[in-house]
Amino acid sequence: MSLQLTAADHSRDRAGLTYIYPVLSRRAGGISIGVNFNTNNACNWQCIYCQVPDLRVGAAPELDFGLLEAELRGFLEQVRSGAFFRRFEVPEDQRTIKDIAISGNGEPTSVPRFAEAVELIGRIATEAGLFPASRYVLITNGSLVHQPKVQEGLKALSRFGGEVWFKLDSATPAGRRLINKAGQGIEASLNNLVLASGCCRTKVQICLVDIDRQGFAEQERTALLEALQAVKKRSGVREILLYTIARPSLQPEAGRLGRMPEPVMRAFAEALRALGFEVSISL
Repeated sequence: MSLQLTAADHSRDRAGLTYIYPVLSRRAGGISIGVNFNTNNACNWQCIYCQVPDLRVGAAPELDFGLLEAELRGFLEQVRSGAFFRRFEVPEDQRTIKDIAISGNGEPTSVPRFAEAVELIGRIATEAGLFPASRYVLITNGSLVHQPKVQEGLKALSRFGGEVWFKLDSATPAGRRLINKAGQGIEASLNNLVLASGCCRTKVQICLVDIDRQGFAEQERTALLEALQAVKKRSGVREILLYTIARPSLQPEAGRLGRMPEPVMRAFAEALRALGFEVSISL
């Protein structure tokens, strides 16, 4: 069976490891080394487009720091030797690591000793010579940024030249309940976004998904633009990663979901640029 990496498959067990997994990432623009703290498939949100199987409500378990270190060092040695690229049939022109991304099967900032984990990964990647050619990224829903332990981790990420990708799919109460099943209100989320940007370079990531073939509702569009305009006034956030779904959801709502049409995506990107943001689109 072929082990070739594709953007349509982000399986966490692809490399046969507990914490480390390789993916071909549209948003990163190449090979991403994923780090999965949420090995129990637990998250405090339940986004309807999530590709995590058997997703449940909860937090990440305690980390085995020794295993995490051994897996990451071993994987980076495979990259250095070229064994990784051969094993996963990576084309010659894509044989570069674009980033190390703390993401995985749930909200990563919920892990105990989060800051220590960020520090460990950053130190190992630095010793391996990945930075600054490769990025160090945290992908988060941002719901826990108000916690001091999370802010400590974001500051550690910043020391390694890293960046936060902060999820903001909707700015309306109804949209956040439907899309993210988030109990946190928009004001708390925006406050956390501002806090994150004060600790580390922060980009907003927005997933536009067509639910029940209703397209992008004007109410949702307006609310997002107003929320981001307010954030721009309060922080240094200037970059937005805009994308739509690429892989099938594994949540009960999967049958209701579709890709947002390209013209809608591009029109929204232009509206964001008119507010002064830099916008990249993954279609």
